[in-house]
Amino acid sequence: MDDEPLKNWAERRDAKIGRLRAVLVVSGDGPRASHLNPDAPRAIERWNGHTWEPHGFAANLAEAKAILYPETDEPSPPGPVPKPLGSGTGKHRKPQAPRPDGGGRAQG
Repeated sequence: MDDEPLKNWAERRDAKIGRLRAVLVVSGDGPRASHLNPDAPRAIERWNGHTWEPHGFAANLAEAKAILYPETDEPSPPGPVPKPLGSGTGKHRKPQAPRPDGGGRAQG
């Protein structure tokens, strides 16, 4: 059997310390999926390396997402951001044929 060294496992476990999760606060055997109850309250829990401990409270799914993913609250840039072309000619690009007049556009 090829066991993982304990040091690697401990580093992987410690990297998760401080991670947050939102847990639905519902009673009984009702649906637990967050998208089914977007208005239900959530308990925010924090991983301490051994167990999930209470960290906070959110009134609904939108508030929980704002707590879990604060970097997404920043406004996104308007419209799609154009991707610059990479270097090289690429197979899909046609090579430009040399022009007899020096390559400039004709003035007209």
